[in-house]
This record gives sequence, C-alpha cells and structure tokens, in this order.
Amino acid sequence: MDEALVNVEKFRDLTAAMIARSLLESDGIQCFLQDENFVRMDWGYSQFIGWIRLQVAPADLERARELLAAPIPELLDVADGEDPEPQPRCPQCGSLDVSHPGIRKGWSYFLLWLGFPVPVPSDRWHCESCRVEWIDDGKEPELSL
Repeated sequence: MDEALVNVEKFRDLTAAMIARSLLESDGIQCFLQDENFVRMDWGYSQFIGWIRLQVAPADLERARELLAAPIPELLDVADGEDPEPQPRCPQCGSLDVSHPGIRKGWSYFLLWLGFPVPVPSDRWHCESCRVEWIDDGKEPELSL
C-alpha cells in the first residue's frame, strides 16, 4: 500500500476493531489498524489517542464502508452439506445484534481482586440494541435489564 491511507471507522475496543479488519481482509481489502499495539499495551489511552482507526486505501473506501454497514445475516453459515442455522434473536426487540459473553465479568473480576483468578461462567445472552439479558434454555425467556 504505497498511497496514503484513509480512516474507515474508529473503534474503542480492540476486539471489535480486529473483527472489522478480518471482515475487510476476507473480502480482499488490504487494511491497517492504526494504534492497535498502543491500545493493546494500555487500553486506558484509547480515548486519549482517538481510539483505534481502521484504515484502507482510498480506492477501497466505499467497498469497506458497505461491508461494515451490512446488516447482520439472518442465517449462520455452517459446514458444507448442512442446513444454515438461524441467528439468535433478542426476545424483546427482535434484534440480531446479540452476544454471549461467556463469563460473568463482574464476579470474575471480584474473585481476581480477592486473589482467586477463577472465571465465573455465564449462561446469559445480551442484546446490544435494547440492553436486555436473558437465558436461552428452550423455555420462555425471563428478561432482565
């Protein structure tokens, strides 16, 4: 990439920036995360330096913006020969922008503070749109904020 790079998007969190970079790279767009290592060393400076900037060549800017703005697919890709699986949805607002954190950070950090570095597993899903949490156990979900 010999030409000057342009910013496509800014990210506060390194994980989100790396996912966006992977999305662009999987489509053949060369890209770069400005200040990735600086934020990796000390996340507290992220806001001070203007967050992590995803950069591409000017010729790739429009395609990169299209890819990053694409909606979340309704079906998940699976191995060849298998039927696609439906994407998890929020039971309150129907959004596809949901996540499963894997561990309960609050309790895990508390135990770490006490000197017990033990992650506490989580069985809850979280909606990024309406902030509701629920347990997906096949029954009617009990929602909590």
